[in-house]
Amino acid sequence: MSTTAATGVDAPSGASTPAPALAAHTRGLRKTYGNTVAVDHVDLDVPEGAVLGMLGPNGSGKTTTIRMLLGLVRPTAGAVELLGHAMPGEAGHALPDVGALVESPGFHPFLSGRDNLQRMAAAEPRLATSDIRRSVGEALERVGLTSAANRRYRGYSLGMKQRLGLAGALLVPRRMVVLDEPTNGLDPAGTREVRSIIADLHGAGVTVLVSSHLLAEVEATCTHVAVLNEGTVVAQGELAELLESGSPALLVSTQDGTTAMDTLREKRIPARLTPDGVRVDLTGTTAQDVIAMLVHGGTGVQEARRARTGLEDLFARLTQEAGS
Repeated sequence: MSTTAATGVDAPSGASTPAPALAAHTRGLRKTYGNTVAVDHVDLDVPEGAVLGMLGPNGSGKTTTIRMLLGLVRPTAGAVELLGHAMPGEAGHALPDVGALVESPGFHPFLSGRDNLQRMAAAEPRLATSDIRRSVGEALERVGLTSAANRRYRGYSLGMKQRLGLAGALLVPRRMVVLDEPTNGLDPAGTREVRSIIADLHGAGVTVLVSSHLLAEVEATCTHVAVLNEGTVVAQGELAELLESGSPALLVSTQDGTTAMDTLREKRIPARLTPDGVRVDLTGTTAQDVIAMLVHGGTGVQEARRARTGLEDLFARLTQEAGS
């Protein structure tokens, strides 16, 4: 069996699978500020057409990596390639095909949302002057800002400012869209709309890179994930494969959760109560033995199935392992 180096996930033996084309990748990427190391030897692969969620605790290097990827910050060491172009030297060739929302969007406070967006559109090299009004109107509608388009930006809420920044990233068709915390400040309805926009982009074959601290959103929208910790990538790959790489577990549905936990504690088998039932760690036992223990201990087992590792569990395990 061969092993994916960055993830520890077993790959099938036999004929090798061709490596996917990459919309972006970095090699040995490093960024220091004085004696502070913000990013340390990051090798990041973003497959074409993927929705890649970049996860990590605060200070893990996510935003710095994104800024180097877009040519906004020059690396201390390492190489960056974006849409087949070396960055930052060939930024002029790559960036017209990339829409980005990085950190807090910067707009003129005394101009309306529409006027701000029209100024952005005027700077788009692939947008004809005659198409600016239409493009701006479509982008505003897409992010749900049509009714507030003529209000001054200084009166926008944080969520509205995020929506306007997202509209700027979607003014023209893109090959890749980079979103740094796109749901910051949004209410649940706005978060659902962003999720829908990401799904539409993915359906159109656009590569999407999303940096987020909302694990549930990443799990709901992303096909791939990269986990950063202390400036280094500790795991990356297809989300489904990473979730399958977690410790084997059994999810037991029962109305006797307390009895089940008492039985498992007595047998020194790790387990915890969850909203879906009792999650039992199978690292040192088997599903058959667990069910037999529970039944003999007086637990009424309604259903038992293999538990899928949640992204929250995976994230906690990876960051704890990396920090130990």
